[in-house]
Amino acid sequence: MTAPAPRAVFDPGAAAARATDAILHDTLHGTARGVVVDSPPGAGKSTLVVRAALELAEAGRPLMVVAQTNAQVDDLVLRLAEKNPDLPVGRLHSSDTDPYDKALDALENVRPSAKAADLTGLPVVISTAAKWAHVKGVEAWGHAIVDEAYQMRSDALLAVANLFERALFVGDPGQLDPFSIVGGEQWAGLSYDPSGSAVTTLLAHNPELPQHRLPVSWRLPASAAPLVSDAFYPFTPFRSGTDHGDRGLTFSVPSDGSGPDRVIDEAAESGWGLLELPARHTPRTDPEAVRAVALTVRRLLDRGGAAASERSPDPTPLTADRVAVGTAHRDQAAAIRAALAELGVTDVVVDTANRLQGREYDVTVVLHPLSGRPDATAFHLETGRLCVLASRHRHACIVVCREGVTGLLDDYPSTEPVQLGTLVKFPDGWEANHAVLAHLAEHRVRWQP
Repeated sequence: MTAPAPRAVFDPGAAAARATDAILHDTLHGTARGVVVDSPPGAGKSTLVVRAALELAEAGRPLMVVAQTNAQVDDLVLRLAEKNPDLPVGRLHSSDTDPYDKALDALENVRPSAKAADLTGLPVVISTAAKWAHVKGVEAWGHAIVDEAYQMRSDALLAVANLFERALFVGDPGQLDPFSIVGGEQWAGLSYDPSGSAVTTLLAHNPELPQHRLPVSWRLPASAAPLVSDAFYPFTPFRSGTDHGDRGLTFSVPSDGSGPDRVIDEAAESGWGLLELPARHTPRTDPEAVRAVALTVRRLLDRGGAAASERSPDPTPLTADRVAVGTAHRDQAAAIRAALAELGVTDVVVDTANRLQGREYDVTVVLHPLSGRPDATAFHLETGRLCVLASRHRHACIVVCREGVTGLLDDYPSTEPVQLGTLVKFPDGWEANHAVLAHLAEHRVRWQP
């Protein structure tokens, strides 16, 4: 009887390197006008963008880089300067009084300007899609890199498409859809829907373009990657770059037995925690839920947490800048900030899912979008919103929610009309919410404030 062949051991570094090499080969040596890269949360999108920009520049191919926000632009400029301090980089900015991060002024290789003509001839020029849309009368770049391409509307891509000949599109298909202040029903189903994402429209007209995916998340721990992958990326699964035991979260101050402390201990051990309050229909800024979030954050900081990971042989203190709170609405974020301030906490980031996209923390505390609601609207069921909130952490995610959301989902099944010709997003928010809640139920701590 022959012994079974040993199972191949997954090497996350090798898998990521193979994917990156294939992407760079198609970008530098391929003939297609575009290359699309799908990336899960924390897979190294920015690292890929920076490396591709450096290799194109070293090959003597000037390029423009398109990002979606000024913060993303400034971050890319700083990353490029860190990797190659001698590479001249242009920072194209608006004419506002404070158009970019003043930290760029200390970099000798960075040239800021509000006029694209002042930056022509530089190896790399970076700006937002909104600023690039106003650039006229310059010679087209041979290459472009579009960062966060799934959060870019297709009309924004059309506005800049005349500025480059070939492009690398990098983005996360599981995050929030592009923001639009007007409804897009009148364009639904059209291949040129201006409210759709740049990548969706691009592939609708160019299905033959090379498509790649990054297979490893270096942010999400082994406790989180399987859930996030199954719930939000069923057709493009990914793995964590770390294994169970590679990271740990410990506290020097023992639990006081309260609900917040018990859920903190559960999250430290398993990576997930659900602090469940009694079922009740509440205002959006539910005072008890807001207070529960604030108390959980206060206890996280009071208990002397330390995070051990592959990044450092020594545990790193869990300080306020490594903790974040995520909400669905801005008024919820404002209420939590006020509650934290009453408890003496001022340095913890509290923001909506839209503003937390692309950011990373050791521990996150999330107010569930459906907590205390009498109904489940399309806004609260949006898959990308829950995906963002559940994928910002390196160690643990704690969700605060009132009991009854599972029943609410069953009472409000997904009934959005399906438009002919539209690409149905899968999984939908109803299914994703059920998957996440089923997993959180295994880490539930019930608490009566």
